[in-house]
Amino acid sequence: MALEDIVHLEVLGMLEEAEIRGVGNRPRQYYNAQNVMEELSDHQFLKKFRLSKALVQELKDVLTPYMIEPNRLSSIPIKIKVLTALRLFASGSYQLDIGDNRSSALSQPSVSRCIAEVSNALNQPDIIKRYISFPDSFEKLNAVRRGFLDKKGVPGVIGTIDCTHIAIFPPPSEGLYPEHIYVNRKGYHSINTQLICDSDARIMNVNAKYPGSTNDSFIWRQSMISTYMENLHDNGHTSYFLLGDSGYPLRPWLLTPLSDPIPDTPDSLFNKWLTSTRSTIERCNGILKMRFRCLLKHRVLHYNPERASKIIVSCCILHNICINANLPVPEREPDDPLDIDFGIYGVLVPELNPTVNPQLAAGRRVQQLLIRSYFT
Repeated sequence: MALEDIVHLEVLGMLEEAEIRGVGNRPRQYYNAQNVMEELSDHQFLKKFRLSKALVQELKDVLTPYMIEPNRLSSIPIKIKVLTALRLFASGSYQLDIGDNRSSALSQPSVSRCIAEVSNALNQPDIIKRYISFPDSFEKLNAVRRGFLDKKGVPGVIGTIDCTHIAIFPPPSEGLYPEHIYVNRKGYHSINTQLICDSDARIMNVNAKYPGSTNDSFIWRQSMISTYMENLHDNGHTSYFLLGDSGYPLRPWLLTPLSDPIPDTPDSLFNKWLTSTRSTIERCNGILKMRFRCLLKHRVLHYNPERASKIIVSCCILHNICINANLPVPEREPDDPLDIDFGIYGVLVPELNPTVNPQLAAGRRVQQLLIRSYFT
C-alpha cells in the first residue's frame, strides 16, 4: 500500500489531538509538542522516537534553518514535523492503530509533507557532514585505528565495510526508475546501501543510491572512499586499511578473508580475526535497522528510490546521533519475524586478471605481513 493511499496514520501514538480541525472558517490549530515532552516519561519517549527529549530539541534546532517556519495557525510546528518523521522512521508502519483518546491522526498529505521536509533537511550536505564523515586527517585516522586496535589487537584497521539491502516498493516499470534494476538476487526490490563504520558501530560513510541488482564491489569501486584509500596508499601511507568480506576485491587498503584456509593454521587464525573484527559492520547494520524499523525488509519503504534514499541517509544520521549519546538499542517487537532478514548478502566476486593485477598482489603481501606479525 502506497503512502498516498493511506487515510490515517498514527502520529506519535500519544499526541492529544495533534491536529484539531477548526469549525467554519477558523484555521486548524496543532497540538503543542511541548506537551508531548512533558506527558511522556523519558523511557516512553525514547521508545517511541528513538531519541531523547534533549536530542529531539537539539535536532529541531539544527534542522530549523532548512525547514519552513510556521507563519499561520494552520502551519505545522517544526517540532511536530520532526516527531512525525521520527515516529515513522522508528516504527516502520504506515498505518497504525489509533490507540486511546489522546491519539489522533494528521491528514495523509500533512504526514507526507512532514516526512519529505525532515528527510530533505537531514540530507543537506552540511548536515550530513556534521554527523557522518570519513576521517579526513591523520589525527582522525589514528583515532579510529586506535579504537579497532584496543578492541581487536591488530593495528591498521580504520573501518569495516559491507552493503545492506533496504526493501522498497516496486517503482514503475518505465520512467526515471526502471523497475527491473531494483530487483536483487533474493528477488525483491531494494536499494543496495554501502555502509562503513568504526569500532563503535558509528557510520562513517553511507551510499544509498544504487539499485538492488548492483553488486557490492561495483558500488565500492565507484565510491569516493575507494579513491581516497588508494590515494592514501599511493602517497606512502600504507598503515591504514578497511576490512571487507569476499564480495570485495583484495587490495592493500581493503583486506578480505583468505580462501579456504587449513584449520588451526596462521591463515585460519587471520580469517577468524578478520571475521570477528568485520562483524562490527554487521552489528552496525543490525542496530540501525532495529532502531529505525522502516529499514527492515518486512516493513518496506513505500517511496520512489530517490525519496527512499533520503530516508535511508536520514536514519543513518539519526543512528550516529544515538551512538554518540550512548543510547540503548531497542528490543525486538512482538510482530518481528523469528529470523529477521537484515539484508546482507555476501557474494564472492572473482578477481579479474588475478595473475597480473599488481594491486591484488600488493593486497596479498599485506595479508601475509599481518599473518607473520600477529598470527604465527
